[in-house]
Amino acid sequence: MNTLTTSLKPYSREWLLSDRPTSRKQARLGRAYIIWRRFSENRLALAGLGIILALVLVAIFADVLAPHSPVQGDLRNARLLPPGTAGYWLGTDDQGRDILSRLIHGSRLTLFVVGLVAIIAAPVGLIIGTVSGYAGGWVDAVLMRITDIFLAFPKLVLALALVAALGPGIENAVLAIALTSWPPYARIARAETMTFRNSDFIAAVQLMGASPLRIVLKHVMPLCMSSLIVRVTLDMAGIILTAAGLGFLGLGAQPPLPEWGAMIASGRRFILDQWWVAAMPGIAILVVSLGFNLLGDGLRDALDPKEAGQ
Repeated sequence: MNTLTTSLKPYSREWLLSDRPTSRKQARLGRAYIIWRRFSENRLALAGLGIILALVLVAIFADVLAPHSPVQGDLRNARLLPPGTAGYWLGTDDQGRDILSRLIHGSRLTLFVVGLVAIIAAPVGLIIGTVSGYAGGWVDAVLMRITDIFLAFPKLVLALALVAALGPGIENAVLAIALTSWPPYARIARAETMTFRNSDFIAAVQLMGASPLRIVLKHVMPLCMSSLIVRVTLDMAGIILTAAGLGFLGLGAQPPLPEWGAMIASGRRFILDQWWVAAMPGIAILVVSLGFNLLGDGLRDALDPKEAGQ
């Protein structure tokens, strides 16, 4: 069997699906290929991935795609124009600014918020959860009680309190959302850690003389990453809605930044007659949130270890 495995062409399907990989690289690539194959079988997950990739591309090429300035309008000739009028595909707002251009540039703020919150909250939750689950005892009790305190407050209410204390602004909004988003990640990491804390391979690593820090960093955290990635992806929609809520209340991105929640707030006065001012950013939030939810569901199914045996 080893001779057959080594004779297979590298990166071929048979090489990736070999049940006896000859290297760690082959094992990792084979697992990644299996995960992608299960993920690609879910059409809704592919649709979610397409939405997110489109959002990223729009954010990257916003300067090229936007037909007008996102912050400068024409009050005399272009105020509250309906969609499709005079080259304004999605209409204009009360300042004569092109809504499509503001949505395109607002995608950058959306990705900025989502990315920074994930970069800040996920590692914090992973560290606290794995340390708590592996150490146990009073360390576990203290860290989990701190986590319970954060979980006791609704996320939006706690974010509002933090932003009110720090001051309005997109940076403070990101920090507030991140500080309210890490407790669920800590809970998941702790539960995952406790399932294999007393397993044989952890005991073998301990007998080899590995320190607790090395065990947590090198062996425990990698095993928690799959569940954490799924939860982070599913939470993206909630992060977007929280950021939009802060922007709607005037505590997030400040004018004239084209933040989608702030755009809804500025258009609520015209919701009956000029519905497009508030509806277009609302549709953008809906589509992007749906994309992240579909992507998260697909990743959950693809990374589910129960599916591996089927």
